[in-house]
Amino acid sequence: MCSIAGFYNSNENYMKKQEYCSKLLDNMNNSLNHRGPDHQEYVVLPKCGLAHTRLSIRDLKNGNQPMMKSVCGNQIYIVYNGEIYNAEELKSELVHLGYEFTTTSDTEVLLYSFMHYGPDFVEKINGIFAFAIYDTANDALYIYRDNFGIKPLYYTTTSDGTLVYASEIKALFQYPGIMPVINKDSLCQIFGIGPSKVPGSGVFKDILEVKPGHYIKINKYGITDFTYYRIKSAPHTDSYEETVEKTAFLVKDSITRQIVSDVPVCTFLSGGIDSSIVTSICSGCLKEKGIQLDTFSFDFTDNAKYFQSNAFQPAEDRPFVELMRDYLHTNHTFLTCDMEHMADMLYRSVISRDLPTMADVDSSLLYFCEQVADTHKVVLTGECADEIFGGYPWFYREELVNSPTFPWMKDISPRLDILNKELTEYLNLPEYIGQLYSSIVSEIHMLPEETPIERNRRKIGYINIRMFMQTLLDRMDRTSMHSGLEARVPFADSRIVDYVFNVPWEYKYRANTEKSLLREAMRGYVPDEILFRKKSPYPKSYNPLYEEILCKRMNEVLHNQNSRLLQFVDSAAIEELLKSPKDYGKPWFGQLMAGPQMIAYLLQVDYWLTKYNISIEI
Repeated sequence: MCSIAGFYNSNENYMKKQEYCSKLLDNMNNSLNHRGPDHQEYVVLPKCGLAHTRLSIRDLKNGNQPMMKSVCGNQIYIVYNGEIYNAEELKSELVHLGYEFTTTSDTEVLLYSFMHYGPDFVEKINGIFAFAIYDTANDALYIYRDNFGIKPLYYTTTSDGTLVYASEIKALFQYPGIMPVINKDSLCQIFGIGPSKVPGSGVFKDILEVKPGHYIKINKYGITDFTYYRIKSAPHTDSYEETVEKTAFLVKDSITRQIVSDVPVCTFLSGGIDSSIVTSICSGCLKEKGIQLDTFSFDFTDNAKYFQSNAFQPAEDRPFVELMRDYLHTNHTFLTCDMEHMADMLYRSVISRDLPTMADVDSSLLYFCEQVADTHKVVLTGECADEIFGGYPWFYREELVNSPTFPWMKDISPRLDILNKELTEYLNLPEYIGQLYSSIVSEIHMLPEETPIERNRRKIGYINIRMFMQTLLDRMDRTSMHSGLEARVPFADSRIVDYVFNVPWEYKYRANTEKSLLREAMRGYVPDEILFRKKSPYPKSYNPLYEEILCKRMNEVLHNQNSRLLQFVDSAAIEELLKSPKDYGKPWFGQLMAGPQMIAYLLQVDYWLTKYNISIEI
């Protein structure tokens, strides 16, 4: 796993200012060094520059980039961030076609695939990726992003028509003339839908991201956006038994493929069904090779003392972690984070994403990934199973299924209450959110035979993948890669998504049990106590000390005349929020963020505005 960056302009000749361009690429690489601390390199070509930082996982000796191959005098370059899980099948095809490989890296597989099949070769790939390919003969740059946006890729164009791209926004700001500016749309995203963002948007003015399932071609004629993958609606014809069997195969195959690595792998083990499934299959595969799996779980100091059971988090995780550890005999490490440290990490969390984040849901994971990265470079996680298999209440609670907006933020009054009146009127967040929801829903192809309730569930499944899951994937990538840890997400395999998206709800939800299809498919891999455990989300701290720290810091912001947050909020409303009890049972963003996270998020916004020296155009 790595980072990529670079620039392209068909009207330039960068060879005439090679030293200057080399410095630019070096600066971009340095800003992304955390993603690839093992090696840095770049190349300056007449029309473009390509930069790469490397986290060595496959072919440790020969896999450095940029990589170049030449056919009939045509040189083609690539910089690539990701993992290709069907690389061996693709390589076998190419060898049969006469291609000779000099490395065992999947980078070379991508490059030869492009050369043989053309730009649409990406449709053949199963993996997580963001990469740039430059074709010298045709003077064309192509930038690609994986099906679900697991790997990030941002870009913008400068006033002279130069396209600049990078794995993270911070690297774009290394290029002269690209400045951190926000406008009305930015504020709507920060205060209206944050920590989510609009698909294809980088939140900052004029900064975009390559959409999941898209690639972009840039040449002298301009920029062309191509869609190579989209989720499709189709009738489901398999019986329930066949569906269970196929689901089991797809899940096991995805996890098994993602164990591939030339360095040791580990798993996050929360004690929930999803991470337990991943851990069980991973452990079984490694045991066949005589390897004991390393596993890690996360919690907070004194959480057992202060834990509060509620509808969203009915039980502590640790007893279930211990059960799985003993069941699989893994080499397990319990990691804990204290309250002061978690509050401090809120600010580093902003830097990791270049935006306000999911508050302590991000900051704590950032801290834990830092600890795991001390000993490992690759971790498998249980992320995305809830979005794909229907694990959230809005899939089955009638009032949420029929919600005319994003069900994880049906009530935006907590957001509106803390903004000043002028900003509330200017942004008109209900209208903004409504238009965004309608835009995303319009992408869905409904089947004519579907009932209204079936159509609503299809809507929820789709917007979960497009919005909610994307937010969690952004979180997983930035919190892990900030410390050079590659996090893999086996459930976000397009084969699983394509199949399960069209499975009837009565197959996914049986005996009033969410994700019953996944549970049934995985019988025998985890103990029944875990397999049929009530869903519990990522842990949060219930320690009152954390709230005290947040409230103290927010009071300091409110009394700081230089705070840039104050121009947007109602200080009196926030003071009242600080006095009132913090509700853990009614989160303001899905199941993950409650009262304390609202305060933490505002602290992040305040820090972000100052740290990035953001200009505001409204």
